[in-house]
Amino acid sequence: MSSRPPPRNRGPKPINLLKYHRPKVRLSKERVPILTKESRRCLRNLASYRSPKPRMKFPRSRCAAVLVALFVGRSGDLYVLLNRRAATLRSYAGDTSLPGGKVDPQDRTFEDTARREAFEEIGLPPDKRKAPLLCVMPPFLASNQLIVTPVVVLIVDNTIRPILNTAEVASIFSHPLKGFISSESPLSHEPDVLEVPYHTYRDYDHRPGPDGVVRQFRIHSFLTGREAGGTKPVFGLTASILMEAAILGYGQPDFEAQPPGAPTPEQRIAWTMLTVPAYREACEEEGVVVDWEAVRKIAGEVRKGPQPVSHSKSETDTALPVLRSKL
Repeated sequence: MSSRPPPRNRGPKPINLLKYHRPKVRLSKERVPILTKESRRCLRNLASYRSPKPRMKFPRSRCAAVLVALFVGRSGDLYVLLNRRAATLRSYAGDTSLPGGKVDPQDRTFEDTARREAFEEIGLPPDKRKAPLLCVMPPFLASNQLIVTPVVVLIVDNTIRPILNTAEVASIFSHPLKGFISSESPLSHEPDVLEVPYHTYRDYDHRPGPDGVVRQFRIHSFLTGREAGGTKPVFGLTASILMEAAILGYGQPDFEAQPPGAPTPEQRIAWTMLTVPAYREACEEEGVVVDWEAVRKIAGEVRKGPQPVSHSKSETDTALPVLRSKL
């Protein structure tokens, strides 16, 4: 008989999430589909977009970021990754959403926040070589009064496999980006979208601005084709963000995005900062110096037609060759 003592049970080894992204196949054999001309133009527009400089300062405790992670489908079209939130979550349980969350103290930028949250939720590596940055969009106001900044990236490593944090995410799926500027379903083969409209909307009253006028804003909804399985449509903030991303990339939708005189996202944020005491309290606690008179002016501005899209030609010419070399 052996005199060796029985092995000690040291418990399970910690899981290294990164090892799941080390493919067992050769990368040279994994081919990314060729982009269509329309998809290439969309990426060029997104990569050259530069968000206007913010005119207001926000408290970090009221800020969040989401990741708009695009990838190239088999036919060369662009798709976006979407989450189905876990049913056990206390807020927005079961909703269709983008990966993201609140800013943490260690996050230097909104891009850091969006990438960190995507890694924690769906296992998307924060490596910028695997998913280079396309652009950072202007912030939106969420229904919970957080200021949410979308960060758009393009996944160029198609060997990545998702690792879901099941406490937060029940499943992930994809949807054509161009579908968010179309009233016609890109999912005509899905039986769920044959009987009901693919795109619907509803107008809501916004709280009165400094001028006392109540204005309406529009909430959109898009079917996913997975409703029979319990997946909810893309709705509310997520729909607004993806509509704006698609507009930046492809152009204007074939429907009216907002009713006449609707407040812009910037105006809604300004109105909220003026009327919600938690914002003033957060600014005081964090030492954020806010020009409240400037905020009041922004809230009272009247939109006069669509806002121009800001592009930088010089940076486009340098950004797109990098993406093309990866594709």
